[in-house]
Parts: sequence; C-alpha cells; structure tokens
Amino acid sequence: MFPQKTMATRLLRIFTIGALAGTVVIPLHPVNSMMLKLAFLACLAALWTGLTVLGWKRPWWRIAVLILPVIGLMPFVLPGGDIDPDELRNDYVRRMSGFEGTKYFWGGENARGFDCSGLPRRALRDALLAYGIRHGNGEALRACLEQWWFDASAKALGEGYRGYTLPIGTTGTIQSMDYAGLLPGDLAVTTNGIHILAYAGEGRWIQADPGIGAVATRDGRKDDNLWFDMPVTTHRWQLLAPQRMSDTAP
Repeated sequence: MFPQKTMATRLLRIFTIGALAGTVVIPLHPVNSMMLKLAFLACLAALWTGLTVLGWKRPWWRIAVLILPVIGLMPFVLPGGDIDPDELRNDYVRRMSGFEGTKYFWGGENARGFDCSGLPRRALRDALLAYGIRHGNGEALRACLEQWWFDASAKALGEGYRGYTLPIGTTGTIQSMDYAGLLPGDLAVTTNGIHILAYAGEGRWIQADPGIGAVATRDGRKDDNLWFDMPVTTHRWQLLAPQRMSDTAP
C-alpha cells in the first residue's frame, strides 16, 4: 500500500502546477506590460522553487534543477562582438513581413495582436535572439533581453529612447518625402508621436494599422492611407546603422 501523501506535498504540487500554468499562459497575452513581465518572472521563480523542493531528496534531480538556471543564463553572458547590421536588418524586415495580417491590438506585441510600436520592436527582438543563438553572440542576446524589459512607444522611439534609434533627417509625409536615404527597417514616426511605420523597401511601408485593424503593407506613393498624409520624422535602429561595424574596426 502506497503511503498517503501529506497535505504539504499536495499543496506544493498545486503551487508548482499553478506556477507552470502562469509561465506558459502569461507570454500568450498580447500586451507585454511591466506587471505581466514581473508576474512571469515570479511564476518562473516559483516553478523552479517548487521543482527544487519536490525533488530535493533525489540527488540527480537536485543537480539538474541547480544547473538549469545556469544553463538558461549562460547564453546572456557570452562574449559580445560585432553585429552585422545587414544580416540583422534582413531578418528583422522578414520577420515583420511574416506578421502580415495579424490583428491590431493596442499595446500588443506578439502574434495574437500588435500595435504600431509593438510590431517593429517584436520583430527586432526576435531577430536579435536568432542572431545571438546563430552566432553565439552575447551582445545580441543581451540587447534582445533589454528590449523585452524596456517598453518603448512610438513617441519614445521618435525621441531616441535609451539610444535605441538615431534620427535620419528625412522629414515630410510618406506620400511626398524622398526615400533615397532610407533603408528597409527604418522607422517613420508621426510628429504628434501617436503612430509609427517601418519602411519595407521599394516604396512600401509596413505597419500595425488601427484603421485597417491588422498588420498591413502598403505602397507609400500609390495607396490611400491616413498615415501617409501625416508629417513624420524618420529614424533608424542604432543596431542597424551601416557604420556600426566600421566604427568598431581596428
């Protein structure tokens, strides 16, 4: 006959299952608010604690749960290195295009819904994560983590929040301004700071458009769109500046 489970063990298992559910469910929410980020980290810590206590009497389990956080954090302490802006840009723009048709959701930044600033931020974050893993580049992984933690609105990106963006200098409206100095992935922020679009190349712009209600790509010269007639300033992600690698070369 199996020994009866103690109430403490039952409660600990319920606690651990709840922490696991929170760890899985919270990232599914489109909005990545500070409260949800803190809740996610709390669930992750609670999950690790519950698993540690439940299996502490088993030596192999104890070793596994103690090593797991080290393995998880190790990529983020890898040595840094140059990030190829062209490779990162191409992946970033491709990822933005991959979200085409995703519904508009105010404050959203995942495949369940995007707002205007959430789209380029999430695409760049995903591109940084992939780049860091592919090249073993700790700088890219740390930049990804930083951008996950620090939110940035369209207005903030237009003001160079945390040095994430650099002004390009091209101004006007998307329908009339000169595109000669733009590169795919560059950002256009309305002068009132309420909306942001990203240049997709060949005269096309991608945005999470509240009017359309989805992520959409339109031709800035030919298509009719409310945001194409509004004055904007243009900006480039600092990580995508072409001079970045040459500036660090010996």
